Amino acid sequence: MISAVIITYNEEKKIARCIDSLKGVADEIIVVDSFSTDGTQAICREKNVRFMQRAFENFADQKNFGNQQAKYDYILSLDADELLSDELKQSILETKKDLKFDGYTMNRLSNFCGNWIYHGAWYPDRKLRLWNRIKGEWHGNFVHEKLVMKRDSSISHLRGDLLHYTADSASQFRSQQLDYAKRAAKELFLKRKKISSLMIYARASFRFIQHYFFKAGFLDGKSGFQIALIASQYSFTKYSLLKKMNGGDMSCCD
Repeated sequence: MISAVIITYNEEKKIARCIDSLKGVADEIIVVDSFSTDGTQAICREKNVRFMQRAFENFADQKNFGNQQAKYDYILSLDADELLSDELKQSILETKKDLKFDGYTMNRLSNFCGNWIYHGAWYPDRKLRLWNRIKGEWHGNFVHEKLVMKRDSSISHLRGDLLHYTADSASQFRSQQLDYAKRAAKELFLKRKKISSLMIYARASFRFIQHYFFKAGFLDGKSGFQIALIASQYSFTKYSLLKKMNGGDMSCCD
């Protein structure tokens, strides 16, 4: 038996297809909402999921809370902008017959402005999203939550892709990454990390080169270039904000 857990905030455009992709695969669907102001709640209630609202602290905390509400130990974790491909659905259904591993990874295939991205740092983008909650939990503070499993955990890989709809436009994705950069800068500041101006430019430049050349992002055409450029801008913003915070300017990440 599997409990699917989704966290949401103002996801009325995407939440329905996420939930629909879980029907027939998950034995219950839990949505933990951060008090959305759009139609998210109404859509979730129409879909007959277990819907609950809770103030957002950080991604890891919100996801762990949802896992604790689940009826079953095996958790399938999706974000509202993700859904299961048909092949992945079949893989999970076959696996459900004998859940002999503690965790299961899957490849994530992302869609950027209507295009599927098969290169750069975005694919196969392996994620561990189906696991026994007794053996693992989410860790992280402001951003980049990570599922951490106990050392003795057994892991297998599932066929099929987790489909991820990142953004409908480059400007939307850039805005999202700016918000993540602020969160990441706060996290680095709390860890007392330091960085020089030279390293800020070096890291940003390397990020572009890594995405576009080393990982063949150029094979994804214009989208590959935009993704590499925004990744570089994310790196530059994150470390620039960190430097400002270390200099006493805390207003930069408000």
